[in-house]
Amino acid sequence: MIKVLIVDDQALIREGLSLMLDLYDEIEIAGEANNGEEAIDFLKKEEIDVILMDIRMPVMDGVEATKVIKEKHPNIKIIILTTFNEDEYIFKGLKNGADSYILKDVSSKELVNIIKSVNSGGIMLHGDVAKTIASAVVDRKGDRKEDILKRLTPRELEIAKLIGEGKSNREISQMLYITEGTVKNYVTKILDKLEIRDRTQLALMIKGLK
Repeated sequence: MIKVLIVDDQALIREGLSLMLDLYDEIEIAGEANNGEEAIDFLKKEEIDVILMDIRMPVMDGVEATKVIKEKHPNIKIIILTTFNEDEYIFKGLKNGADSYILKDVSSKELVNIIKSVNSGGIMLHGDVAKTIASAVVDRKGDRKEDILKRLTPRELEIAKLIGEGKSNREISQMLYITEGTVKNYVTKILDKLEIRDRTQLALMIKGLK
């Protein structure tokens, strides 16, 4: 059972998401919050696996809340769920540790699959969001596609591409018949070679190289 906290300043959105996700046995709605500050207070008394976080909220917005929560609770997965496909919010949210950035026009089935994938360590980005930022991540590194790819061994590139597809370490280990520990070691080497911080940036970079 995946325990989910819904954070949105619109009651209608919170109630709609709660009713929708309650239809799935693998999801438990642990609570709701009106803004980032309420979400932080909620975490003081309840353990959560995944947070669905809106961006624009009063008191404390989703970008700032993501930063605070990730600093205190790095294991909690945060999915930014919003109507805004804006560069500034996307980059700040991901920089602050958001695990995924999804627009609110996803279907209920898509959202549940995203929650399950992110909870397992995968990375999911809405198609429009990925297009907005993938190339920018590559451009910021200032390297050509060929130069980036040459840094990785064939095995490392294979794993990097699977991460770009949103696969978790467990899924990759099962697909390649290697242990999760081995996958983690490869990921660490890949991040070091490409001089990037985390697997979210790696996923974006791989998308930008396609």
